[in-house]
Amino acid sequence: MAATPLSLATLPDIAARVPVPAYERSALSAGIVHFGIGNFHRAHQAVYLDALFNLGRDRDFAIVGAGVTPYDGAMRAALAAQDYLTTVVEQDVGTSTARVTGAMIDFLDPADRAAIIDRLADPAIRIVSLTITEGGYFIDPATGVFDPAHPAIAADGADPDDPKTVFGLIVAGLKRRRTAGLVPFTVMSCDNIPGNGHVTENAIAGLARLSDPAFADWIAANVAFPNSMVDRITPATTAREIAHCAETFGIADAKPVYCEEFTQWVLEDRFTAGRPAFEAVGVTFVSDVAPFELMKIRILNGGHAAIAYPGELLDIHFVHEAMEEPLIAAFLAKLERTEIRPCVPPVPGVDLDAYVALIERRFANPKIGDTISRLAQDGSNRQPKFILPSTADRLRKGEDVVGLALVSALWCRYFEGTSDSGRAIVYNDVNADRLKAAAQASRAEPTAFLAERDIFGTVADAPLFVRRFTEALSSLRTVGTRATLTAYLEGRLGA
Repeated sequence: MAATPLSLATLPDIAARVPVPAYERSALSAGIVHFGIGNFHRAHQAVYLDALFNLGRDRDFAIVGAGVTPYDGAMRAALAAQDYLTTVVEQDVGTSTARVTGAMIDFLDPADRAAIIDRLADPAIRIVSLTITEGGYFIDPATGVFDPAHPAIAADGADPDDPKTVFGLIVAGLKRRRTAGLVPFTVMSCDNIPGNGHVTENAIAGLARLSDPAFADWIAANVAFPNSMVDRITPATTAREIAHCAETFGIADAKPVYCEEFTQWVLEDRFTAGRPAFEAVGVTFVSDVAPFELMKIRILNGGHAAIAYPGELLDIHFVHEAMEEPLIAAFLAKLERTEIRPCVPPVPGVDLDAYVALIERRFANPKIGDTISRLAQDGSNRQPKFILPSTADRLRKGEDVVGLALVSALWCRYFEGTSDSGRAIVYNDVNADRLKAAAQASRAEPTAFLAERDIFGTVADAPLFVRRFTEALSSLRTVGTRATLTAYLEGRLGA
């Protein structure tokens, strides 16, 4: 079939092939500014809102996109060309279904920061939401504490009237609203960070405190920062997905989103100026997100981190292919059940053993097309959030960390630069240069990698962890990844 370019004008034609919005774009008005219009947001929050609008509810909470990076500018240009519509393709083992979503109605120019502040000051905007990645919160990876000395934050603190960061823009918008006597908007983080609401509050109030301590106190007293847990595996869009969307569904979409069928959103019900009726479309509201958040970050995100580096070292491209490798699947299963799962406290209404099994099935979904290289990127931000907290918990209890230390050793081995076959590894990590240097130095002194204290923190002081890390790293270098994983599974590693 000939692919139809995606736009408002072509929706009637596309509606014969896949579901499209049941509402007119003119029926929507802006209520949310979202920073970080990437694939996950368009597969998650935007899908929930689209479903709500299809029910005829809360159509004054449409999304306006915003950002501060060149990536945001490129995304804005691509989405503007198709009237901010997105094709969302849900993939499961035996199914592949598409729908067009239309919850986003505008995308502000990242270069026009004054216009962004003006929109944030608009009383119609009641929520500012964020998916700016784990590394976008200016926090010390080892401690989770906001870093006011970061150059970008220090610059916004010194010149708050000309902010250049997301948090600087939010602070400026809140200040305008306070001056005008308007109710402050709610700031809703949807990033995979423990206590993401608290972290966001610390960043925004911390930045405000650099120039106006009284205003920082006002933010702490008047602005809501609900914690949330969000979950949907959503890989990057490549030419593969663009071609599949055109060939299978007849839609020419420059930025389609491919994701799994599973989706979850657990959210604290703390909003200053109202909110959409998200519960009508499957969002779970709770008084305390922390148990759900910890479960997801340690079991799912920690599981992703665990399979990423053996996958890279064994030249595996897709995540489902890693799960088809018996050594990696068995490594994940043993690690989750013996070291990670025991570190997760009970979660209301959740069978944690069943949750672990669900995660394994989701990872093995061959239709998703998620890549090992995506899971391996940004480890300097992800390891301290997804792996090392479980390590620290076990060490505090005097429990062994053979598997978790192996994950850290695999990460070190990955940063030596080549896979077991000699393939050059391409990195995507802001700290790649120093981590590669530390990994190379660890050939002479294994603990050189652990000296990256902003990442490893006090875990690097634990003799048991140091011993297990050193044993695993030595094995990886001596006999390779396959033999090391086998030794772990047979109970010989660390014996």
